Amino acid sequence: MDEWLSDYGVTLGVGALMLFMIFIVWDLAKRSNAGRFGTLILYIGLAMGIAGFLMKLIITYLLENTGAISPQ
Repeated sequence: MDEWLSDYGVTLGVGALMLFMIFIVWDLAKRSNAGRFGTLILYIGLAMGIAGFLMKLIITYLLENTGAISPQ
């Protein structure tokens, strides 16, 4: 159980926080009257963070499964 939580709990927790951040950005754009361009910029910033997290997952998976790094 502890190993599962350390392997998948962080990923699922960060994924849930990303969904919550999408709502926060939408609410921020709505309350500040950001307009379409401002909302787009806010979502681009959020998307860059999400892309970085996904790239980390992909790179870790590739390194562990190609034998470059042995899993601990």
